[in-house]
Amino acid sequence: MLTAFALQDQRLIQIPAEECSARMNSALWVDLVDPDNDERALVEARYRQHLPDPDEVEEIEATARFFEDQDGLHIHSLFLHDVQGRPRNSTVAFTLGAERLVTLHDHPIPVFRLLRLRSRREAGLVSDPLSIFMALFETKVEDLADVLEQLYHGLEKVSRRVLEDKEVDLENVIDQLAHHEDVNGKVRLCLMDTQRALSYLLRKGRLNAEQADHVREMLRDVDSLLPHSAFLFEKVNFLMDATQNFTAIEQSKIIKIFSIAAVVFLPPTLVASIYGMNFRHLPELEWVYGYPLALGLMVLAGLAPYWYFKRKDWL
Repeated sequence: MLTAFALQDQRLIQIPAEECSARMNSALWVDLVDPDNDERALVEARYRQHLPDPDEVEEIEATARFFEDQDGLHIHSLFLHDVQGRPRNSTVAFTLGAERLVTLHDHPIPVFRLLRLRSRREAGLVSDPLSIFMALFETKVEDLADVLEQLYHGLEKVSRRVLEDKEVDLENVIDQLAHHEDVNGKVRLCLMDTQRALSYLLRKGRLNAEQADHVREMLRDVDSLLPHSAFLFEKVNFLMDATQNFTAIEQSKIIKIFSIAAVVFLPPTLVASIYGMNFRHLPELEWVYGYPLALGLMVLAGLAPYWYFKRKDWL
């Protein structure tokens, strides 16, 4: 899908689809979401620039993700989004030129939608391709901060369940902790990638003093979020260890019950085995009270270890 945007009354307005081809030269931002061959060919022919292939976008080498050519600055950066209820990081390829910003990605990105809504409502929020790029990254950092805050509150709830609720479903807790760890890992990777992208922009973007200060402020925000992400990792690991230990304790209690039951029933089984032997000369066979005696011995043999365990507080 190809979407183009232009400035109108200091607001970023989407160019209607039927006018997109005719007005592309006036577009300030061209956004391509999983484009087909015709859309790629149209952009490449109109702007005379090469759009990266999917394999090129996903490369992780710094020289492949950050470089400059005749089309402008090329910056590939990770953005967090949701796919069928699970968080994913997708790479967005930015081509930042003097006249326009071209973005290419495979999935819709919530940060992009949020910036479009803000730029339609707030006059002067963006004014050129560089301001759009910086606004996208500023919105991205704010969104990642919100995700970390949600993770913290979610972990607080899990922590109370693990440490205070005796009837908690520990398997469900482990599933929640694994989900929190997965999200936090993707947020941390996204923050580190953002740090690299902004540092490259600061070096190669030919920014004025105000723009450079803005980028440095975003870098400081990223630097402040990384330790928070590390703290959440530690909290997840602590809760995971605690949950696994509680699970081991519960399993130990079950094994303990079976072990004690085996010990309690072992003496009665011994008595029953003795009187179950098929010897001809077994004195108690002729006794009138032989059978009650055997039953009594079995009961006493079972009660004796049970009383001993209770006295030792093993039960």
